[in-house]
Amino acid sequence: MIIDCGHNFCRACITQCLGRQETSLSCPCGRGSFPQRHLKPNRQLANVAEVAKQLSLQLFKEPRGGRACEKHLEGLKLFCEEDQTPICVVCDRSKEHRAHTVVLIEEAAQEYKVQIQSHLEILKKERAEILAFQSSGEMKSQELLKEVEAERQKVVSEFQQLCVFLEEQERYHLGRLGELDKAIVKMRDENATKYSKALSCLSDLVCEMEGKRQQPASEFLQVIRSTLSRCKMGKGKFQNPTAESPDWRRRLQELSQETISLQDAVKEFKESLPCEILLESDVYFDPATAHPRFVVSERQKSVRWGDTRQDLPYSPKRFDHSRCVLGCEGFTSGRHCWMVEVGDGGNWAVGVARESVRRKGEISLDPEGGIWAIGLCRGQYRVLTSPVTLLTLSRSPTRVVVYLEYEEGLVKFIDFDKEAMIFSFLPASFTGEKIFPFFRVGDMQTHLRLLP
Repeated sequence: MIIDCGHNFCRACITQCLGRQETSLSCPCGRGSFPQRHLKPNRQLANVAEVAKQLSLQLFKEPRGGRACEKHLEGLKLFCEEDQTPICVVCDRSKEHRAHTVVLIEEAAQEYKVQIQSHLEILKKERAEILAFQSSGEMKSQELLKEVEAERQKVVSEFQQLCVFLEEQERYHLGRLGELDKAIVKMRDENATKYSKALSCLSDLVCEMEGKRQQPASEFLQVIRSTLSRCKMGKGKFQNPTAESPDWRRRLQELSQETISLQDAVKEFKESLPCEILLESDVYFDPATAHPRFVVSERQKSVRWGDTRQDLPYSPKRFDHSRCVLGCEGFTSGRHCWMVEVGDGGNWAVGVARESVRRKGEISLDPEGGIWAIGLCRGQYRVLTSPVTLLTLSRSPTRVVVYLEYEEGLVKFIDFDKEAMIFSFLPASFTGEKIFPFFRVGDMQTHLRLLP
């Protein structure tokens, strides 16, 4: 700022002087006083001062090759241990660092370089170990991938060989059956020709004999010797062709036995494969859904009809009228499979049910009611549909596999011991709803058990 006498001061200094004077303004340099306060900004001098300040900072920025203290424009020759920062000699005398431990910056740098070197060696060692682990893991992964690929090639090769073998066996057995078929047709045609000739000759002889019988006695007896001779010759002359035919049934039985042997070999091969599908879902009975008369085992793997009705608290999940129980876990995707030991009698049903299936009062045991199941009732195997569909089975299944394919909406039932399909429902739409394992125990003779 410039005053009337022509002197220039910074704003802070001149304002401080003015604050102590009430009536007139005196120049701090003693060049007279002025009756009024009259200050003007000297912008040109302010610009010059700013340029000079920047030049001074540049000159003292790195004295003797080092940085300068931004506060005091002195070289950073010391290091404060407490604040972990370089300081200048003026900072060392200041109140801020007076009680701190201060050392020469070169000494501090040397000491910390030693510490950094120690840490650096540890970090390099850890980096080398990680690289070694990475390399070892990569090598193991590559070895495992090679083993997997070799096993894949082995599986492909073995199944290709099996396919070739089965195709060859198919051609062989079909060829032998074709030969047998041709031989039987040929024999049938030859026999038909023989029968036709025999019938023709016998018919002519019958007509001739019938004609002879109609002749007068004198005429008939004149040639009786030759007539009897011809009858004897015709009788038994034609042998039954079937008596001379090969044993076709024996040959057919031999072919059938070979086919059975082949089936046994394929079955043995199938049994040697891991049956993963039976291990996909570990199902448990949910006591919270069980009818009050049901007794669920401690491991929740079996359920039976109890002697008395249990006094249980109300639950919206519980079947309180229908003799049903659900599995603990519901499914919203994927393929799932579980096996139920149903025994050889009683009244039972197994299958799947929607989470929204009705639990109170009478329920509809069919797909319309949210249940897909099969069962045994009054000695008849049934599909729980409306109306009920009866099943004709060659044997009573004792272990039933329930197979669920959620995305496809498929529910199938398999006789585990016979390895045969019992029934498959038409594809359904589960529409994102949870599907639970479903079970029904109809009487005291029924005991359902989940395997394994």
